[in-house]
Amino acid sequence: MTSRQTTGARRGLLNTGAVLFCAVWAFPVYWMLNTAFKPQGDILSSTPHFLPFPFTLGNFFTAVRRPHFGTDLLNSALVTCSVVVVAIGLAFLAATALTRFRFLGRRGFLIIVLAVQMVPQPALVIPLFLGLKSLHMLNTLIGLSLTYTAFVLPLTIWVLRGFLQGVPVELEEAAMVDGAGRLTVIRRILLPLVMPGVVATSVFAFITAWNDYTYAYVMMDDQAKYTLPVWLASFSTAVGTDYGGLIAATSLFAIPVIVFFMLVQRRLVAGMTAGAVKG
Repeated sequence: MTSRQTTGARRGLLNTGAVLFCAVWAFPVYWMLNTAFKPQGDILSSTPHFLPFPFTLGNFFTAVRRPHFGTDLLNSALVTCSVVVVAIGLAFLAATALTRFRFLGRRGFLIIVLAVQMVPQPALVIPLFLGLKSLHMLNTLIGLSLTYTAFVLPLTIWVLRGFLQGVPVELEEAAMVDGAGRLTVIRRILLPLVMPGVVATSVFAFITAWNDYTYAYVMMDDQAKYTLPVWLASFSTAVGTDYGGLIAATSLFAIPVIVFFMLVQRRLVAGMTAGAVKG
């Protein structure tokens, strides 16, 4: 067997493995969508149906007509958008300070940031609950947003710091020699070059705030201020579980994450191109 044939066989084997891996990874998503369009009897059937025949939209109508869907959707959107904006803004400023300025305690601050990221979130439920209670911010969307922001800040700061370290300081110095101010340098030089990091951390912040159930349930006692993850739990009651409505609601719940990723994907690619160094 020639070297070209060996390379082709190896490439074919790798491609086959990649296809199988993607198929295994995507199958649960396919099964969720497949089940969402099935009648209730087919969902509970012991015989698997790999195609949704007969086809029905009844599960989706059941989901969107369930009480508090619109209110909880709005709450989730407000909390998630505020977390993304505030966390990315604060993380970018903090990462800029850590990479461009020398100050006392900078190394210790980095260690603390990394250590905080290692603390399991469930371990912080009681301290955060008591802290928000002392600030009279329990059962408020602002308090919940601050909780999520505190969770995503350590990782966003760490990731953006790595991107900013890759930007040569000489670019900023040259711009400042030409008369650009610090804000102009940040807006027109640093921000475009670290856009891949901004997009990546914004996706992380979005998913964290959008998917959380524990803190939204613990910090809120008013049903009108619950978020969508708590609303999803309402499909399971003491009487039983509405599997069709639950799976349809879960499919709807995943749509905003997919849409957000599709919107920022182009900016991610554009930012990587803008930050590339041509030799």
